Parts: sequence; C-alpha cells; structure tokens
Amino acid sequence: MITSLTLFLTTLTVAQGQALQVGYPNEPGLQSIMVELFEQRTSFVQTDQGWIAILGVDVDVQAGSYTVDISFTYSDGRQQSRTQTIEVLSKNFPTTELTVAPGYVQLSPENQARAMVESQEINAVYNELNPASYWGESFQVPIPGAIDGQNFGHRRIFNGEPRAPHSGADLSATTGTEIHASNAGNIVLAKDFFFNGNAVFIDHGLGVYTMYLHLSKILVRVGDFVERGQIIGLVGETGRVTGPHLHWGARILNARVDPFSLLPPVGDNAKSD
Repeated sequence: MITSLTLFLTTLTVAQGQALQVGYPNEPGLQSIMVELFEQRTSFVQTDQGWIAILGVDVDVQAGSYTVDISFTYSDGRQQSRTQTIEVLSKNFPTTELTVAPGYVQLSPENQARAMVESQEINAVYNELNPASYWGESFQVPIPGAIDGQNFGHRRIFNGEPRAPHSGADLSATTGTEIHASNAGNIVLAKDFFFNGNAVFIDHGLGVYTMYLHLSKILVRVGDFVERGQIIGLVGETGRVTGPHLHWGARILNARVDPFSLLPPVGDNAKSD
C-alpha cells in the first residue's frame, strides 16, 4: 500500500521496491515543483489538497540514506531549491525456483537477438517522461478480488540458472479472465514479446507505467486512451510462464516497484473497485 509523507516534516522512509507519495501544501504564487531522485526528475501535480508526486525506489537500490533535490518556481519569477533526506530500508526477498521450457533459458541466436531488440523497445518507452498526469483516482488491482501476487522481488532461478529479480506481481487466474486497467492512461505498447508473451503497457503520466503480461488476448491498441477499470485483455499463458496467470508490473521513473505499493491504504475512501 502506498505511503504518503509530507516534504520537510520528516525523513522520507521507504523500502526497496516500493512507491512513495510525497506532498507539499498549497502556497500562494507557487507555480511548479520539480523533484530529482536517483538521477530521475519529475514534477508535482497540484490538487485541492496540495501538491503531490509519486516516487519509486528500485528493487535493487542499496539500503541507506539518499538526498532528494527539490526546486520551487513562483509566479513572480522566484526560484528556490531545497533538499530532503530519503531513507531506503532493506527488504528480504525470497528465492523462487521455476521450471520453464528450455528454449526460454538457453536462447537460440535468433531468440537472443529478438529478446535484445524487444528489451531496447521497452526501455525506450520507460525513458519517455510524459509531463501530464492522467490519473484522478487511486490505482486498483487489475483482477478484482485477487488476493495473491506477493512474489515481487523474488530472486528467480529458471531451470537451475539465476536470473534478475521478479519485477511484478503474479495474479492467479484462469485463461480468459478479464484484465482491467489499474488506472487511466495511454497504451504505449500492445504486442507479442518473446519473454512477456502478449503484453500491454500503460503510460499513466509523470513517469508512472503499469504493464500486463502473458495475455491470451489483447483488446487495446497503441494510441488508445483507457479509463481506470477498462478491460484491456484476457489472462493467458503466453511467453515464459509456468501456467496461466497475469504478471502485473509497475515502473516509476524507471524504478521497478511492487504494483501493490501503488494502492491506497486499506480503508482509504479513495479506494474503489
């Protein structure tokens, strides 16, 4: 569940692989706020309650203290810069051993080349920072009622060979189960990938992305704008999988975070299904 803290009132504390919402009160003449963390920059969004931004701490960031640089611009031309400390806490991620088709571990030259091109394509999307914010409501789980998916960050071993930590949450569901957009945004990728299978990537603005992998069917196209809760595809078992499920992932300013950390606290009135 997302942690919300106010700038300068306390040290920002967040665990590895988590999202963090930071806020600043409305102030007369304040036009914009920019924040830089881990060499990534994003802007705050002004609301009736104040200014807010969502930051992400990558699953592989080392625990410790870091400095957040924040700049303020006012309507009279004044600019101010301040720093904020963020404390990244370590988190213990278990190891998961999986058995998949050998061709997804020992890749042929053709598949190796394909996977590399696709990785570059996906990273190019993550590196695009859309200055707009498309979400006006809280994020939601893409399969209503799903209660599993607690395997984000697990250190994975495929067929005995170590691989990168798991960058999403696997939600159990039968093939054909409807998948809903976690929030409003633009479809930036919707196609078949070697590892990800049929996949949909949504840009929610301000460097926030969610992705939905291993689909049996894609029901949106690149360029579509989707609303929160809109059906974007069906659960399947395409790509590198051990059975039908939805891999639900999230990136914030290119940081791999647990998508569940985007959700509002339990009992928050902003949450709705």
